[in-house]
Amino acid sequence: MAYHHGVYNIEQDTSLTTPIQGSAGLQVIFGVAPIHLSKNPKKAANTPMLCYSFKECQEAVGYSDDFKKFSLCQSIDACFRVFNVAPIILVNVLDPTKSTHTTINAAEDCAVLDGMISYNKEYVMLDTLEVKNNSTLLAAGSDYTAAHAEDGTVVITLLSKAAKEAATLSVSSTSIKPDGVTYTDIVGGVDAATGKETGLELVRQIYPKLGMTPGILLAPGWSENAVVCAALQAKTEAINGCFDCCAYVDISSGSSGATVYTEVKGAKETMGASGAHTAAFWPKAAIGDKVYCMSAVAAALTAYNDAGNADVPYESPSNKDLRITGTVLEDGTEVLLDQQQASDVLNANGVITAINANGFKLWGNNTAAYPSTTDPKDRWLAVRRFFDWDGNSFIRTYMQKVDKPGNKRLIQSIADSQNIIGNGYVARDYCAGYRVEFRSDENPVTNLLNGHLTVHTFLAPYIPAEYIENIREYDVDALQAAFGGN
Repeated sequence: MAYHHGVYNIEQDTSLTTPIQGSAGLQVIFGVAPIHLSKNPKKAANTPMLCYSFKECQEAVGYSDDFKKFSLCQSIDACFRVFNVAPIILVNVLDPTKSTHTTINAAEDCAVLDGMISYNKEYVMLDTLEVKNNSTLLAAGSDYTAAHAEDGTVVITLLSKAAKEAATLSVSSTSIKPDGVTYTDIVGGVDAATGKETGLELVRQIYPKLGMTPGILLAPGWSENAVVCAALQAKTEAINGCFDCCAYVDISSGSSGATVYTEVKGAKETMGASGAHTAAFWPKAAIGDKVYCMSAVAAALTAYNDAGNADVPYESPSNKDLRITGTVLEDGTEVLLDQQQASDVLNANGVITAINANGFKLWGNNTAAYPSTTDPKDRWLAVRRFFDWDGNSFIRTYMQKVDKPGNKRLIQSIADSQNIIGNGYVARDYCAGYRVEFRSDENPVTNLLNGHLTVHTFLAPYIPAEYIENIREYDVDALQAAFGGN
């Protein structure tokens, strides 16, 4: 032992733990993207892409205003052009290595005009172009350059003298085929031989790969499908064995779903949207000529709402400005719901919609589990999201305590730290109450011997003030007093 003579310091771990939190409304969006316009099409399939700007989205997966063929783009547009909220995680399932997702464009002779070729093929991956002068293969960069035109075709600019002087050149290529993607690609799976994960199975990779926990899962343009809806709902709980989040799904507003508001309840039941971690939306949203799935716009609004509340999801996105110009069916027919139709028929059956109240507002607070459940933590979307977010934050914050000696100091540090955090929530009116207790009846000796410690959190996020009533009564006394009556 060292010999001590003087004054010394000894440090020990701080008893209170600083919370570790991710973005409360972090959107993980699954769909199809125009990867032929991306920076590296071959690396843009079935991998989570974290993006903080519109430019990053373009580079990662490409962008097109054709939302029907490229479903991911409506979320990109809603997040960065409508609400300007970030980050988002994009998962494109269109795989250029799958034959069903691509089209081989056979070689054809193309006319050379003014040193250029107009190659009239859509969705061409430029790195697959082969340009030949007779049997001679021309080199990209030195003999020619290629770029996508605004109409989706390709313009080939010739650089070498021999290429410019040719009357025609032979061109072949490979195009992506968005119509080849099916709902099974969105659901995805795990390759038994390689272990490669695709589609919704990639939810598992978000935390270990990016260090972030999902807040909202969505697949606009695909979640109307009952199989996709079921898969989304299944992925909201026990992500990585411990994290929870919500899913936003759309009820079809076409012939396969509901074309009038009175059919929505039946369509919701048919597609199986009933999870406590699920929010269901009807119909679609429009901004001018652009038509979006309501889930895409609602998710962007939710994330924007959270960001304005210090990244704490305590406030409902309902009755917030949706920044759209109309609500429509799948075929573009206008839908104009009044408050009674939206509340009494849609909200009452666990469906969120939009109404025009001096501008279109998102309208509805119930999860898809309502009216089958009235448990506040499962009925109210804002409460459900607060529970998920708080639980995820607890796990990430106290992971550092795992495998420490299970003594009183450890227990007290967790309880004290979390109570201080909870007191801050209450002081800021995020919730009505929050306390953490270590109870002996919940920690029997058999559990302690197995290294199992349990703390009990009591929390009460505020319920949305969905129903404000004004009782009015004629004041006879005031009338009598006005006329000098007794």
